[in-house]
Amino acid sequence: MRTPLIAGNWKAHTRADTARALCRALRELIDGVDGVEKVVCPPFVYLTTAKSVLDGSAIRLGAQDVHWQDDVAATGEVGPAMLAELVEYVIIGHSERRANFGDTDEVVNRKVKAALGAGLRPIMCVGETLREREADRTEEVLVRQLRGGLKEVDLPDGFVIAYEPVWAIGTGIAATGNQANEAIGLIRREVAAMCGPEKGESVRILYGGSVDPGNIAEFMAQPEVDCALVGGASLNADSFSARARRPWPSNWPAASTARSSGPTRGRCTAAWTSAPRSRRRRSGRRRRTT
Repeated sequence: MRTPLIAGNWKAHTRADTARALCRALRELIDGVDGVEKVVCPPFVYLTTAKSVLDGSAIRLGAQDVHWQDDVAATGEVGPAMLAELVEYVIIGHSERRANFGDTDEVVNRKVKAALGAGLRPIMCVGETLREREADRTEEVLVRQLRGGLKEVDLPDGFVIAYEPVWAIGTGIAATGNQANEAIGLIRREVAAMCGPEKGESVRILYGGSVDPGNIAEFMAQPEVDCALVGGASLNADSFSARARRPWPSNWPAASTARSSGPTRGRCTAAWTSAPRSRRRRSGRRRRTT
């Protein structure tokens, strides 16, 4: 069974005092919420501030990016071993990193491997732009990003991927539940094709893009969606906690989320074993009409 995970990406927001206050409020509001794993990802400079407040709670700490090496001449970067001293999770390949800072699929792949090697848990992001969706290229883009990002990765059970359609991030225009479920179902099938059916079933896939308390139930009702990566709305403790306190489906009991000393892993390859191309094209046309 997959444990739902809700993660808050604070991006380049907060100051030391507001970061501390937000963590205190979240600890009070959602520390005792069962059935879902809770993660917050503050800016690098406030990770120690957040850690001091959240230590001993059930709220996990994550970072927003990572370099692929430690102890190198890489001014301004933070290595995976450094982060592993502070956090458990790390976001990799967010669309803002891809679009504004040149994170290619190859870079994402190097970061994912480095993070796993340091004992971190990546949240690897994939997603299409509005132009790509309107051109009926959603499947092409997602497959390319998955195959590039997971190439030769020893994928642990419970690996986290976030599907974030770029056209829905910060726009107030969310995908429909059916659109999210269809894209995430595709992602799950591709992970199974690359890494094995067990990994396709165990991978946790989040939806990210204008998630609010009014629509999260629609996403969580979809069989493929394993909760959400929340952006700007995670800066409001009441708003984020309202998402985290949703009643989780009974078929997703909260499993242990402690770090495993020896997770089951499956090496991902670039082998293409999914549906025939003609069937995939037909699926793409259906997606365009949703």
